[in-house]
Amino acid sequence: MHTPSLKDIVSPEEWALRCDLAACYRLVALYGWSDLVFTHISAKLPESVSGDDHHFLINPYGLMFDEITASSLVKVDMACNKLHDTPFPVNPAGFVIHSAVHEARPEAGCVLHTHTRAGVGVSAQKHGILPISQQSTFVLASLAYHDYEGVAFRAEEKPRLQADLGHANFMVLRNHGLLTVGKTIADAFLSMFTLENTCRIQVDALAGQSGMDGLTPVNPLIVKGVAEAMRVQTGGLGGAFVWPSLIRKLDRTDPSYKT
Repeated sequence: MHTPSLKDIVSPEEWALRCDLAACYRLVALYGWSDLVFTHISAKLPESVSGDDHHFLINPYGLMFDEITASSLVKVDMACNKLHDTPFPVNPAGFVIHSAVHEARPEAGCVLHTHTRAGVGVSAQKHGILPISQQSTFVLASLAYHDYEGVAFRAEEKPRLQADLGHANFMVLRNHGLLTVGKTIADAFLSMFTLENTCRIQVDALAGQSGMDGLTPVNPLIVKGVAEAMRVQTGGLGGAFVWPSLIRKLDRTDPSYKT
């Protein structure tokens, strides 16, 4: 679906953010994490770019993730007012979740939410994320849970979601899916890559098992010390070192996200 280009209309800084966010949508589709049109990723616009600290970009509701481009992303404020001419609506549930996080976590440059099979599967397990893989130790260092309240389109759910998230960067939405928070789009994507793989490994490990019996847990002392390991290995699970390679991968397959 063709959308008129905004490249010469928005600032260079906003255009760069739009390209990165569109790339993130395409990568989520490429890795098989999308759910038709029903999940969402948002990126906060810096105040220096938008003139306001509460504007963010989110997907045009109705487009598949592999259709999203830099120009089709919708800029909204905290009241869900669209801040530019666009034919696309915004997913009400997407707005509630993302506005809640951006409101409570002003440092959050990106919020990424999925409904993957493995993620929803683990979200339905009473024990939640288990310490049974190297990937899980990164997640357990900054993990929160939020109980299911139905489709998240009611504003009254926002304070409870905010309280449950706290300062965590990984969240399991019970019976619903997964959410990651990052200072940048790259950070949120790498965190979701880790969280998704944690869930896939757990589902595979539990196949034929009734719980932790028969599984080998990671030593609790290792789990406790993982924050330092994250700092040394990845700069705090920062995505900057891997993001350029992901962009190159995307550019080899379909660079149309930059339109």
